[in-house]
Amino acid sequence: MLTPQSLSPIHAPANARARLFVVVDTEEEFDWSAPFSRESVQVTNIQEVGHLQSVFKRFGLKPTYVVDYPVATTAASAALLGLVAAAGDCHIGAHLHPWVTPPFDEPLAPEMSFGCNLGSAIERAKISRLTEAVASGLGVRPRVYKAGRYGFGESTAGILEELGYDVDASVIPHMDFTPDAGPDFSGFSPAPARFGRARAMLELPCTTGFVGSLRRFGEPIHRAASAAWLAPIRPVGVLSRSGLLNKVMLSPEGNSFDEMRDLTRALYADGLRTFALTLHSSTLKPGCTSYVTTAAERNDFLATIDRYCEFFLTELKGETTTASDLHGLFMAQLL
Repeated sequence: MLTPQSLSPIHAPANARARLFVVVDTEEEFDWSAPFSRESVQVTNIQEVGHLQSVFKRFGLKPTYVVDYPVATTAASAALLGLVAAAGDCHIGAHLHPWVTPPFDEPLAPEMSFGCNLGSAIERAKISRLTEAVASGLGVRPRVYKAGRYGFGESTAGILEELGYDVDASVIPHMDFTPDAGPDFSGFSPAPARFGRARAMLELPCTTGFVGSLRRFGEPIHRAASAAWLAPIRPVGVLSRSGLLNKVMLSPEGNSFDEMRDLTRALYADGLRTFALTLHSSTLKPGCTSYVTTAAERNDFLATIDRYCEFFLTELKGETTTASDLHGLFMAQLL
């Protein structure tokens, strides 16, 4: 089982500039509330990435599109993203959705949607097929990996090292998926970390944390407030509305600009200097996710991203970077 001790945190100097990078889970359209299906492989949302690119281009941001198997093996979506990458406007990584990635040697069960539950042989076979599909379809050998549903474990780390990856971006601190038979990231830090046995690799966790007056005790309080027997009184919502405690992810999906700004300020004060802005490609097409259901909501969604980037580069005097550039930077420092 992956534990916080499996990773060696990399601490930035206090005078280091804040760095912002973007990871986009680039995937098929499917009903997140429905049972997993091997047939839900439409990728029409990829035609909408131009809206996102227009925002990022204003700030010189080059997102990393972590691409899953349906996207990589659909000619139109692969060609579009390949052109963006060839123009130098983005980087390409890999994103495993086990239920739509061959070989299909595992049962179609909820617990098998977490790659780390597949068993190392099946997990390796799927990541290998995905890697080759991305390289063939987009003309780029992926070096950055993000597990679908954050299904990253000890087996995943070894497979990525063996297959030549440099960066993993799957860890999501303070989240516990064990009720769904998934991994538990309680106690993990949002700071970058080193892992790997034969060679040094970089973990770039999702930026997740707590804001509010009780944030120093955020994880145990939030866990207690999330107990099923307390659900009728909704204590998590009470804590958030009162300003005492709010768990926030640095993502415009379900998080407001104010929440993202407050999280960034708090973590920056704690000494964090690398920030991962994350989202799903499917949110760019109205109606594909609950976050954006109309064109007007998409405009608001993009405006939130724009506003956050403006805040990061002005108030924090931060700079933009990429997952791959951070790997080069941190590995050079560790030599």
